[in-house]
Amino acid sequence: MNPHDTGPAVEHAIMFGLDPLWLSTGLLIVSYVVLLSERYNRTVVAMLGAGLVIITGVVSQNQAIEAIDFNTIALLTGMMIIVAITRTSGVFEFIAIWSAKKVKADPMGILLVLSVVTASFSAFLDNLTTVLLVVPIALLIVEKLKVTPYPFLFSQIIASNVGGTATLIGDPPNILIGSATGLSFLQFLTNLGPISLLIMVIMVPIFKFLWGKELVATDEDRASIMRFREAESIADKRLMYISLSVLTLVIIGFIVGEQYHIPPGTIAMFGAAVLVLAASFQMNSEDQAKLLHGALLEVEWAALLFFIGLFIIVAGVEQAGLLTILGEALINFTGGDPATTAYATLWLSAVVSAAVDNIPFVATMIPMVQSMETSLGGAAALEPVWWSLALGACLGGNGSLVGAAANVMVSGLSERAGYPISFFKFLKFALPLMLLTIVIANIYIYLRYFM
Repeated sequence: MNPHDTGPAVEHAIMFGLDPLWLSTGLLIVSYVVLLSERYNRTVVAMLGAGLVIITGVVSQNQAIEAIDFNTIALLTGMMIIVAITRTSGVFEFIAIWSAKKVKADPMGILLVLSVVTASFSAFLDNLTTVLLVVPIALLIVEKLKVTPYPFLFSQIIASNVGGTATLIGDPPNILIGSATGLSFLQFLTNLGPISLLIMVIMVPIFKFLWGKELVATDEDRASIMRFREAESIADKRLMYISLSVLTLVIIGFIVGEQYHIPPGTIAMFGAAVLVLAASFQMNSEDQAKLLHGALLEVEWAALLFFIGLFIIVAGVEQAGLLTILGEALINFTGGDPATTAYATLWLSAVVSAAVDNIPFVATMIPMVQSMETSLGGAAALEPVWWSLALGACLGGNGSLVGAAANVMVSGLSERAGYPISFFKFLKFALPLMLLTIVIANIYIYLRYFM
């Protein structure tokens, strides 16, 4: 989409007597402010904003449809279906209980093990799905051990975002960046995997320092956990084997598919279809329909509609030229130096992502970064900036309770369970940890790309 295009959409906006640049910018700012207030449902806000962008003529309906990144939508939908079916087998509960028993039900040991499990799952499923799987189990264990739940909830948020940073599918900002740039699953894993692993290793002793003395359970309460039988959590062994096989093949497909120019969204949707077919192969038509409808009910349709609305709102400011202006301003600020631009992008992304949801921020930043390619010297020079944007957005999401979708999800689950998380209490511990991880990421970027 050419930001200098003065086609029918821009002429339509002028017919209303409004400058398309100011109009689109105003709609973006208002949408962000309302989203940040958390007073209204974010999906409704995004859809309203998208509707106004089209109705006022900033973009036409055809341009709005072209702006939707259907690869991202397909990737998220496919993975949600796969995880929904896999979850019914009970394999995730098995892993959590088995892990807890391996550390003899020691509360601190369970916290650390669940953190590692969450980080690992977040890398290869996605962090939003992972917290939906692990947090309820963590809360059940907390109740049995009669210890404070806050350290478990806090560590789940940090681990989910750090683990999600490692891969293309781990965190929505990475999905957006990968889909827009063509950076592959393997490129994400090799460039962001090492730093994510390092940060998670550093987080483990920090968690122990912060909460080790606080998490103490009686022998009797620990014995209640040891009595859990993890094998009983497996509801369907056949489905478990099928689901894990398909999930493994999908991840392999992400790596191999890039060589044949097969988008990740196609692989995820194909994998979902294969899993539905394999899981229902011996069922009658009624049970097949029941399994499919059950999986579709688990898809976060509200989140997908939020993405669609967001794509259209961002298309408005891109069409009007705002992102090109901001990109040029950033280039002027950094003097066009790739290293300085990467560092500035990292810190800007981290600070903003701590204040607002990192998904709309990254959706806005992507076309802006793309506009800097020529000024920085081409696609190769721009690549470290993409990794900086991913690191800043994903790790910066740990800075506050509203910084990432996973944070909001954990907060909602904990409040529903009767353990509300205080915004400022979370900020007190999370912000310093987030800043520490960004310092580590900055050093990594320097050593990896600019030394």
